[in-house]
Amino acid sequence: MRLKKEDYERLSHFRYRLRRFLRISEDLCQAHGLTPLQYQLLLHLQGFPGRDWATVGELAERLQAKHHGVVALVDRCEKAGLVERRPSHDDRRQVEIHLLAKGEELLGRVAELHQPELQRLQEEFSLPGWLLPS
Repeated sequence: MRLKKEDYERLSHFRYRLRRFLRISEDLCQAHGLTPLQYQLLLHLQGFPGRDWATVGELAERLQAKHHGVVALVDRCEKAGLVERRPSHDDRRQVEIHLLAKGEELLGRVAELHQPELQRLQEEFSLPGWLLPS
């Protein structure tokens, strides 16, 4: 399938809107003393399906990051009082990363500030022309 001009325009606009969202998110995080990665870690802990904690391996997958990098990120978040490590009840070799009250409160504030831009994106991308033909 050969792409048409409008396909490139759609891809270009999507990348622009994605980058704009990320820049706004970066600014919101920095204004609240978080790095974008710290915010994403907190978000993935709160938003992990079916439970309120995650392992480092699961967080690495969600963040699309290397395991050792996530360990260092968890260390920094732990020192800031945002998360804590707990041994797993099911497998003592496994460590669970839990969001602490300070992390939950900070996440809530920053996530709420993301809502207007998310709403704009949802409205824009629900318009005709954003779905690719089957």
